[in-house]
Amino acid sequence: MAECNHDCANCASKCSSAQTSPASLLAPANPGSEVKKIIGVVSGKGGVGKSLVTGLLASATVRAGKKAGILDADITGPSVPRMFGVDEPIMGNDLGMLPAASKTGVEIMSINLLLENNTDPVIWRGALIAGTVKQFWTDVCWGEVDCLYVDMPPGTGDVPLTVFQSLPVDGIIIVASPQELVGMIVEKAVNMARMMNIPVIGIVENMAYMACPDCGKKLYPFGEGKTAEVAAKHSIPLLAQLPIDPAIAAACDAGKVEDVMVYELTNAVTAALNCPKREIEE
Repeated sequence: MAECNHDCANCASKCSSAQTSPASLLAPANPGSEVKKIIGVVSGKGGVGKSLVTGLLASATVRAGKKAGILDADITGPSVPRMFGVDEPIMGNDLGMLPAASKTGVEIMSINLLLENNTDPVIWRGALIAGTVKQFWTDVCWGEVDCLYVDMPPGTGDVPLTVFQSLPVDGIIIVASPQELVGMIVEKAVNMARMMNIPVIGIVENMAYMACPDCGKKLYPFGEGKTAEVAAKHSIPLLAQLPIDPAIAAACDAGKVEDVMVYELTNAVTAALNCPKREIEE
């Protein structure tokens, strides 16, 4: 008997140990959901403003005349409800949980809306956190949504892996800040997406510059052009460069992120809405 070379696809032996393609890990959508696009918002590290960008993207999507939703997958650090001023508890129907709605109609599902107090810590192990994120897809009736943004925790751990494997994500937007170290972290996020066959729509650079209060000139406290270099290296569009603006932070603290107009994100919203539907093998 010839020695096995483990190339089962081109072998005629049909032995009992033949390797078959792994079954799809995609979780079924809730019967009450009709989501057209799923866009992951990711970052390689914390503190770069990923949740802020998610909130701004969803708000801008609504202003563009489309229906937007946010699946807050940052279970241990949920901040989306606070930014939108949403604090009512989640309700349900026969099909499952119903997401909360902001004043402009952004649908939101977050662990903070299921806790008795929004300051209660979520002290869970990774498997339970990942399972909860999956349930936010399978057990929530999202209704008709043009673009569902998934606000993921930083890094390349359990939750991003669960989202990439369980949800039919059409593409991701990477949020970065201009520090040199972040360039390396961004590359990790890009490489993970490519290993999981998830298209990278582009990069949004947050805290890119600040405007001089006297003359309006752009000042670059962290240096200029570093994120653009990373984007060019990987042939990824740099979709937006957002300023350091205390007014934006104040609006988020007051639960009024929807009142913030950030015109720099126009290209990012257009790219998300026009992202091709990803073909996924079942």
